[in-house]
Amino acid sequence: MATPKQSSSDEAKTNLETLIPELPRERGWIVDEDIHLLNGFWYPTSVIHRLLALQQHFKPHPNDVLLASYPKSGTTWLMALLFSIVNRATYNHDDMLHPLLNSHPHELVPSLRTYATNPRAPESLLFHTHFAYSSLPEQIRSSSCRIVYVFRDPKDVFVSFWHFFNKLRPKDSSSISHQEAFNQFSRGASPYGPYWDHVTGYYKASIQFPNKVFFVRYEDLKTETVFHVKRLAEFVGWPFSEEEENEGVVQKITDLCSFDKLSNLEINKNGSFIRKLPSTGRTVSLINNAFFRKGEIGDWKNHLSEEMRKTLDQITEDKFNEIGLTTFACARG
Repeated sequence: MATPKQSSSDEAKTNLETLIPELPRERGWIVDEDIHLLNGFWYPTSVIHRLLALQQHFKPHPNDVLLASYPKSGTTWLMALLFSIVNRATYNHDDMLHPLLNSHPHELVPSLRTYATNPRAPESLLFHTHFAYSSLPEQIRSSSCRIVYVFRDPKDVFVSFWHFFNKLRPKDSSSISHQEAFNQFSRGASPYGPYWDHVTGYYKASIQFPNKVFFVRYEDLKTETVFHVKRLAEFVGWPFSEEEENEGVVQKITDLCSFDKLSNLEINKNGSFIRKLPSTGRTVSLINNAFFRKGEIGDWKNHLSEEMRKTLDQITEDKFNEIGLTTFACARG
């Protein structure tokens, strides 16, 4: 009797179950889920499941806009800005029913990995991801969709990342110490790391494909928000008209999406949503206010020792000098 032919999904699952145990492994930072080294980057088990599914099945649209970042680099703020920019003809920034006033930005700009298991809505346009550039499905990298990448001082990234995981960690889950987490981060073996390779991957892509990859520093966006919001709108294909600029629309969108405005909304102070980890079946409650801690430049000074600062600064100088990114300055273009 002939053996039934294995479906592509069953074959992929079998291959995955064989692959993951063979990958280098480190302790994860939350829900006792390990991270694994896949093609130079460390991903939680559940993320690898979805990444490989996306690489097989995801089909981008020509007008897609993908917001990419290493975790805790300004993602939530950029989500709000992008959503407001591309939807301003539908939702007026002065409207009390504007979606940003009643929904968390993560609900309005879905994660790319959501579409590894769920069908894509026809109206979908904006996505976000923490995948490294080299980990993105080839379909995305070879398409005409645009990528917006924001990066941030790694010292503030680490501090924010550490606090974020501690706030989301279930009470019955074991904890990783601050020093252990720092050691993992500094040697590049933390979730979604190495941080420096993550940044340089998108930086190189922005140099090679300047019309496809928008590369901006979080600190520049904080200090010159209106200027960079205008650049951003131009890049994604929704430039502000002269009339809009004269009416102060850019500033109004900037105000609507400000940290103070978003963090003090009821939905972001007390709301939450549930995410299920496909590898373990365990659910994680994501508290909305965990995504709004401080948003400050230089908060690392309150949490890192001088030795830690020197360690991260030296790695950053060494890694970024290799590609000509000698400072965090982002040239105006």
